Amino acid sequence: MLTACGGQENQAQEPASDGQNASENAEALPMVHAEIVIRDYGTVKLELDPNEAPLTVENFVNLASGGFYDGLKFHRIMDGFMIQGGANPDAKLEAIPGEFSSNGYENSISHTEGVISMARTNQPNSATSQFFITVADDTFLDGQYAAFGHVTEGLDICKKIASDAKPIDDNGTIPEDQQPVIETITITD
Repeated sequence: MLTACGGQENQAQEPASDGQNASENAEALPMVHAEIVIRDYGTVKLELDPNEAPLTVENFVNLASGGFYDGLKFHRIMDGFMIQGGANPDAKLEAIPGEFSSNGYENSISHTEGVISMARTNQPNSATSQFFITVADDTFLDGQYAAFGHVTEGLDICKKIASDAKPIDDNGTIPEDQQPVIETITITD
């Protein structure tokens, strides 16, 4: 359950039968704010939108609030595209539904520069903890990945991480000893 400012609990909803998020029919939920502290780089501030992707925001908030991301890394980085992190191969996490249009969910957040979105396998309902932040306009991802917020401060940090990266393949794989460390992700409200 996602607890918004003011202490009211809001139950995440399955998509309505017309393909729109059920939350569109209810009162708008307040935005959620988060900060990612990245070792040797600084702090990236985010605004998360539970109106567009309620299950995704709830999942991210729960993982961050429980300290799941602390010490994990950005392991896949492609300059001019995105930085991806949040993988923990030892964690046994339940996948969440992919909140994007090709999977039956309305989500109007476009993958423009500075958007945070969930990474997944080729299965639409396979996202667990991995997320990526775009460092360029990547609108070809729209409708295929669950975007759930955007960077409000620190986009320059994300771009610096991307430009510093030295991937060892065309998939953006970063050697483990060169992966930027997520010190913590804090939900600030």
